[in-house]
Amino acid sequence: MTSAVQRATERTGAEQLPEEGNLVEVRGQSWVVARVEPSPRAGDGDDARRGATLVHLQSVADGRFGDTLSVIWEVEPGRRVLPAGSLPDASTDSYDSPNRLAAFLDAVRWSAVASADARTLQAPFRSGVAVEPYQLEPVSRAVGAPRVNLLLADDVGLGKTIEAGLVVQELLLRGRARRAMVVCPAGLTLKWRDEMAEKFGLEFTIVDSEHCARLRRTHGTAANPFRVHPLTIVSLPWLRGQKAQRLLDEVIGAPEESPDGEHKRFFDLLVLDEAHHVAPAAPKQVYAVDSQQTKLIRRLVPHFEHRLFLSATPHNGYPESYTALLELIDDQRFARGVDPDKEALKDTVVRRLKSTVTNADGTPRFRTRRTRELPVDYTPQEREIHGLLGEFAEQRRRKLTPKARGGRRAADLVTLLLKKRLFSSPAAFLHTVQVYLSHLEDTGPAKGRAAAAEVPEWLEEFADLVADLDDTGLVDAEDDALTRSTSLTPAEDGRELDLLQEMERWALTHEAAPDSKAETFIRALKAICRTPDGKHWTDQRVVVFTEYRDTQEWLHDLLQ
Repeated sequence: MTSAVQRATERTGAEQLPEEGNLVEVRGQSWVVARVEPSPRAGDGDDARRGATLVHLQSVADGRFGDTLSVIWEVEPGRRVLPAGSLPDASTDSYDSPNRLAAFLDAVRWSAVASADARTLQAPFRSGVAVEPYQLEPVSRAVGAPRVNLLLADDVGLGKTIEAGLVVQELLLRGRARRAMVVCPAGLTLKWRDEMAEKFGLEFTIVDSEHCARLRRTHGTAANPFRVHPLTIVSLPWLRGQKAQRLLDEVIGAPEESPDGEHKRFFDLLVLDEAHHVAPAAPKQVYAVDSQQTKLIRRLVPHFEHRLFLSATPHNGYPESYTALLELIDDQRFARGVDPDKEALKDTVVRRLKSTVTNADGTPRFRTRRTRELPVDYTPQEREIHGLLGEFAEQRRRKLTPKARGGRRAADLVTLLLKKRLFSSPAAFLHTVQVYLSHLEDTGPAKGRAAAAEVPEWLEEFADLVADLDDTGLVDAEDDALTRSTSLTPAEDGRELDLLQEMERWALTHEAAPDSKAETFIRALKAICRTPDGKHWTDQRVVVFTEYRDTQEWLHDLLQ
């Protein structure tokens, strides 16, 4: 075999061909060469120059034990033989001392995890965080159950991400999971990747359109990220796209491929962050209506052995929606529309509030948060703009019949966005009014436009879409919704246009000065950050949250 490899090396020039036992890098991963088969057509002339060496590989990457790969060495892009020092040389005749061997055996024994022993946990000792006692409950439940179906509903700030990381690491150590997927809002993908790497040493890969394009260049056009990477993080918006659906179809099969209800379990563990976003909406319906996100997760969960959902607000006040979310976690113990069994809830839901978490001596573990309202007295001019907006909304609704469901939903959305912006700041309100007016001017008169009877899909899913967006994406999505809504509602008459233009003039007049709410806020801020005589600054720090970037910049200018 060695002489054949040497002849192949001579034919292909200076390139080093691998030998059995070599450590090589192929397709971005590390492998050990198990067998080398030179081309049987070895000879002279063109056949020699086209030497084809079949190399059989075994993976040594973390989490991919048992994976094999066979490649034609000469045509594989990015191939290389790693230095011999990458693996220990087992051919030496020297032996370790008895003490060194005993230390090695102790290390193996101490780090071993017996999957049958639910009392011995390894993840807390292998993580890079100081684990609080209350954070051990989820991982303790996970190892004690034959299948993990948990809803982590702890209060904000109690460390749900750490609890989930402990569960993931423990299942990986015990060999109960190998392929794990974290599904979260788009703004949290980097946070999840960094948290898993820094606190648990787990290298998760963020799968998005950019990564897929990079993977095609390095691994070939047929490469599937869910096959290449055992630990992945995906965002809900990307997962809804056609590209992601096609990649999932390749590994779990298309929905029509399992008509008998049997599902191929390609993945092992699903971690769903902000799970309340996928709960079906049920504000007015007797039966919870699945959104696109609900349908997506409902299709995914049967292909996972273990399911771990995270949400600080799992119950939106509607039992139909809550039971539908529980059914996604465990459809054997819960059913949508049916009151959940109390014992099943105890086994599935982990819910702790900050007020209930105490130190060993019984004192509160966290400081009590105090909420204080700041009453605002609006001026007559500010009440006038609210009156104009109310009249505009009434004019819109008056034209719509109950049968025009699409038109009524679109008109309600426009009114909602205008009201939210007006209550935020004059600057935010001005932006929205100008976007709406500019679209009306661009489209010109539309006297024949009628109200839509059906609600389009984009309008049905708008609430789910904006729930995952950051402030920049939120502005773009709302602006797009404003312009698209005009095609679903009747044409604006003269009075409605007059009201919009009057509201625009009001916003232009008032955007440069603080309104009553801003003045109240600035007075409260001075009381916190300045001494009673107002001459000196204190060391108090304040964080201000705004929903819109326009309001943030407006407040920044006012404070300066």
